[in-house]
Amino acid sequence: MADGTKAVVDTSAADGAADEAALAAAIDELADGTARATAAGSPTGERPAAGGSATRKGPAAEEDTEDGPAAEDDAPAEDDGPAEDAPTRSEETSEITAPLSATEIAAELAAGDAARRAEAAAKADRPAKRPPRDPQPTHDPRDTATLPRTLPAPLRHSGDLIGHRYRLDECISSTETFSSWRAVDEKLRRAVGVHLMAAGHQRARKVLAAAKSAALLGDPRFVQVLDAVQEGELVYVVREWLPHASDLAKLLADGPMEPHEAYQMVRQVTDAVAAAHRRGQAHLRLTPRCVLRTDSGQYRINGIAVDAALRGLPDEDSERTDTRAIGALLFAALTHRWPFPEDRYDLQGLPRNVGEVAPDQVRAGVHKGLSDLAARALFDHPPHHAEPITTPEALARAIALMPRIRQPEPELPVFTNPPRHNTHALPTAPNPTRVVAAPGTGPTPVAAPVRRAGRRLRRVVKVTAWTIALGAIGAASWQLVDHLRQDGTAVAAPQPSASSATPSAHTTTHDPVPIPVKEAISFNPLGDGPEGTASLAKAIDDDPNSEWLTNWYSDPFPRAKEGTGLLLDLGSVQTVSSVSVKFGTPTTAELRVPGKNVSAPLSAKPKDFGVVGKEAGTNVSYKLDSPVSTRYLLIWLTSLSKNPEGMASAGQYQGHVSDVKVSG
Repeated sequence: MADGTKAVVDTSAADGAADEAALAAAIDELADGTARATAAGSPTGERPAAGGSATRKGPAAEEDTEDGPAAEDDAPAEDDGPAEDAPTRSEETSEITAPLSATEIAAELAAGDAARRAEAAAKADRPAKRPPRDPQPTHDPRDTATLPRTLPAPLRHSGDLIGHRYRLDECISSTETFSSWRAVDEKLRRAVGVHLMAAGHQRARKVLAAAKSAALLGDPRFVQVLDAVQEGELVYVVREWLPHASDLAKLLADGPMEPHEAYQMVRQVTDAVAAAHRRGQAHLRLTPRCVLRTDSGQYRINGIAVDAALRGLPDEDSERTDTRAIGALLFAALTHRWPFPEDRYDLQGLPRNVGEVAPDQVRAGVHKGLSDLAARALFDHPPHHAEPITTPEALARAIALMPRIRQPEPELPVFTNPPRHNTHALPTAPNPTRVVAAPGTGPTPVAAPVRRAGRRLRRVVKVTAWTIALGAIGAASWQLVDHLRQDGTAVAAPQPSASSATPSAHTTTHDPVPIPVKEAISFNPLGDGPEGTASLAKAIDDDPNSEWLTNWYSDPFPRAKEGTGLLLDLGSVQTVSSVSVKFGTPTTAELRVPGKNVSAPLSAKPKDFGVVGKEAGTNVSYKLDSPVSTRYLLIWLTSLSKNPEGMASAGQYQGHVSDVKVSG
């Protein structure tokens, strides 16, 4: 606001009182018959000042000043200039203003009071309009005033080495304050994400603190922070990189989600955010770009605490902020629209005059329960007088009380019934072309079947009978050979060729000898990276109370994916005769060995391994009929059980391998 406008607003009450006092004095003078003499002989122009309407603002002018544009137009009239200017303005005004009578002045005072009361009543009746506020602004206006101009985002290029370890590959995004990169951890040879910021920036300490607290969270439902370091004039934060995951904005590119998928998304995201709040953590900037779905159907959340710290967002009312953000995600998933007037995340916003509406009023066919849930989480005053949900914990309880939305059954392909053939009919010659007889003519006689067809049929029957007989004799011979081989009878059998992919077999007669396992490796070629890397050693530590855990899945195998495995490295080629495995929950798993043509088992596919055994249960044992010589063994999990109540990730499918023994 200009200084003149501020003066009008601050002194409106004093000016009004002065006007009324001056007018009252003028009325008294007029009543005594001295007003005209004063107007004619006064050198100071007091009469025009008493009139007020030509040189000072009345109540209506003050109202315009408070509302906005009129304040700028009237500001020069309130300029605090030198005192000698006042007589000049009064003299000029007296030349164009006729003297007022006492009746006219009283009427003007009454009209001014009535105008003030009418305008005040109109303002009181006018409803306050509060447009919906986007809980995830792409630009925080507070940043403009606080960003230091001397500390922009550090300038780096592709190929630069950060911390003598992280090689920058591609810049994903860049702002005035920080830049985000895809990089390669040259020590562990894996892709990572890196945020870069100047160490002298006023947000640098807050970013480091947020990154370290997020790293201590240790929840696999969040993208893990791997490193947070201040090095010289640079601050960098390193996080996991999920190359095969898709964010929610990309998932919604083709249209809204099915009810089952939207239910899975909001349930998993809410449970994760509620767990973070119980540990004192908040996200504060939960957008469709931060919610990632892996190829196993698991949702993971990126940027907990760090994204908000990088952008300088406040942490007041964090529970309501995150709950409203989850409501916006569910709204977008159900309607394929952003629930605010602005277009965001490749989604079209709602019209500005719509207000607060539930998703089922925006798009037909939306699940009613999910629609009410989104409105209660998003709006402070949900439609139909529903009670708003203000915390992630309350939202998680509301989701748990909903009837579970099951996945729709897959549509079976439509098969047409094949034409029926009479297999008992005698074969006949091809049907001749049908000829329509002319009207009045009799039916054309059909020729009698020839005898050659009967002879052909008998010949076919004989050949078929001989084929069946020879097949039965061959099958019986193979069964006899197999029976003799199992009984140990010497039978001449063809030797396997040198190019066979199956492992070499050796006959053993000695007692089983334990073979130590040098290393256990997560084998997950069908997923987005190794699983349970922190607990791999627990599968081979001879402690049945410790266990290796896979990722958890919301759907069972093979719906989520074909399987996942634990690769055992024996250190060198060993002769293996049996393997025993103890699982924490009932599990179906196969024992596989790499084929002869597999030179690098770590980069091989599951089909490159040969299956030598399949068992199910909690304590399984694979006893090989013929020992195999191999360095690597693969325990390939093909069916997982749900975690029981009371266990972490209860109700989710997860593998537990607590003990593995190998014998030769």
